[in-house]
Amino acid sequence: MKCTDEKSLINRLNKIEGQIRGIKKLIEENGDCEKILIQISAAKSALHKTGQNLLESHIEHCVLNDLRQNNHANEEEVLKKLSSIIEQFSRLG
Repeated sequence: MKCTDEKSLINRLNKIEGQIRGIKKLIEENGDCEKILIQISAAKSALHKTGQNLLESHIEHCVLNDLRQNNHANEEEVLKKLSSIIEQFSRLG
C-alpha cells in the first residue's frame, strides 16, 4: 500500500522548486530584500505543509497498516518509530 499520492507530492515539490528558482533569480538580480524574505517564507511554508500532508498520510496508511498486520504484537515499536518521525519533523518547523 502506498503511503501517499506520489503524483500530488511530486507536483507540490515541483512548485516549491520553482519558488526556490524564483528566489535565486531575485537574489541574482539584486532584488528587494523584503520581497526575497517573503518568498523564502512562502517556500518554507509550502515545504512544511507538504511535510505535514505526508506525515498525515503516513499515519493514516503506513502506521495503521503496520498495526493491523502485526496484530498489535509490535505495537510499541510502531509507535516508537512514529514518535521519532514526529520529533524529527517538528524540529524542522
